[in-house]
Amino acid sequence: MNHLDRLEEQSIFILREAFHKIERLAMLWSAGKDSQTILWLVRKAFFGRVPFPAVFMETGFDMPELIALRDRLAKEWNLNLIVARNNVEGMNPSKGRVVCCSALLKENLKKIVARHNFGGLIVGVRRDEDPTRAKERYFSPRDAHMEWHVEDQPPELWDQFNTDLAGSVHLRVHPLLHWTESDIWEYAEREQIPMAQLYFARHGKRHRSLGCVPCTSAIESDADTPAKIRAELRATKKSERSVRAQDQESEDAFEKLRRDGYM
Repeated sequence: MNHLDRLEEQSIFILREAFHKIERLAMLWSAGKDSQTILWLVRKAFFGRVPFPAVFMETGFDMPELIALRDRLAKEWNLNLIVARNNVEGMNPSKGRVVCCSALLKENLKKIVARHNFGGLIVGVRRDEDPTRAKERYFSPRDAHMEWHVEDQPPELWDQFNTDLAGSVHLRVHPLLHWTESDIWEYAEREQIPMAQLYFARHGKRHRSLGCVPCTSAIESDADTPAKIRAELRATKKSERSVRAQDQESEDAFEKLRRDGYM
């Protein structure tokens, strides 16, 4: 068993644990690289099917390539797709990117959780992505306001996971916490996971992280294969989320978004 097999085994264990323990489970699916990896792992864990809804948060500023990939795979893989469309009139990044993210994602997600009474949401969070996400647990409770109380997270020792809601509205489940960005690309190459072409360099640029069009910038790159992307990652010291404008609005912007319920 190599390191990819061990990563896969742990994630599949967490997914099956979540499915067994949490009523009304769903997964947040953005069609980005981490979401694609989770979707692939879910299909492995449940023998080719996805036994819970895939929720796509549509903001109105979505990258067309991701919408196209979403629609194609939803049909090919017979997904129970729930599209949560933004209905906040006039909201856009000019209002402030943290304000915009909260309105179009957090508030919209709160409505979806309440409408479907979800007990748990699977999310593609990795510890290496940002110092704030390094504080996460595999099973993380959210309160009635969708808020994350980072100082009151349950201990997780020896794969003993606390799936009791204990008065919270729902649990966030993070099967990729132990993966790195490089692991994602190595696994994607091995498994031939469908990925958006935006990640691969064209004309000297590519996207490292994908979000809303106005808030996501490309990086200079010639990496047009997963192997070249991994080589590029070994040579950079820049954060993965350095291309996301909302994180740059203030020093603790992402911390505030996470505490407030952002994915």
